[in-house]
Amino acid sequence: MHASLIQIAVNPDESVNSRRERAASLVVAQRGADLVLLPELWPVGAFAYTAFADEAEPLQGPTHDVMAKAAAEAGVWLHAGSFVERAEDGALYNTSLVFSPEGELAASYRKIHRFGFDKGEAVLMGAGEELVTVALPETVVGLATCYDLRFPEQFRGLVDAGAETLIVAAGWPERRRSHWTLLAQARAVENQAYVLAVGSAGTHAGVEQAGHSIVVDPWGEVLAEAGAGEEVLTVEFDPAKATTTREQFPALKDRRLGLAPRRLA
Repeated sequence: MHASLIQIAVNPDESVNSRRERAASLVVAQRGADLVLLPELWPVGAFAYTAFADEAEPLQGPTHDVMAKAAAEAGVWLHAGSFVERAEDGALYNTSLVFSPEGELAASYRKIHRFGFDKGEAVLMGAGEELVTVALPETVVGLATCYDLRFPEQFRGLVDAGAETLIVAAGWPERRRSHWTLLAQARAVENQAYVLAVGSAGTHAGVEQAGHSIVVDPWGEVLAEAGAGEEVLTVEFDPAKATTTREQFPALKDRRLGLAPRRLA
């Protein structure tokens, strides 16, 4: 598979509409790829909490429409990153969208683990409740967003649901970049899966972004890594390697925890 990770920069002087159109042009430029990825909350900025309510949109709002068109024009599977969704009941969610090469919405995922420690996203947004996988022709992908990366049980659940490739869309801060790399490799090794983790560049509400989007194979080897600024990271990988790795080193079959607990007398 050929994947393109678009590490877009969020500039506060650029309007959301302008950034949508620019992101769409970057997606279309990846024509010939199989899979294209965008980062977390790129329309508004992952740490721009004060703008969340004003920039919230319905599931099939402006971001959906622009990204659906871009996916169809490029003829690619598109993980369009996430945006601030306003549900019918008024609640906000950090929601990711996946489109088919025909521009059809294949899946949406509401971020389960909200960052902020009782402030910011943690209080402004609702928590997702469902694990989401998408069957592509070449591989089954499992979806996660930023802070989710710190919760291995979510990724194990995605693997149990059939995921062989794990996608993480993030707005990860530079001050914890070492954790970003470490956790991406850990999730790959422990789940014997590819991890495609795409971050954003620039500065969101004064928080410098880490960038350094990364692709890790099922043995934990880094296949490609971006720098700090805006760029498109491209990589070729063989999705069948997840299956062969699990066959050659069948550690997942030796799991014991997670079984139903036995009540002791």
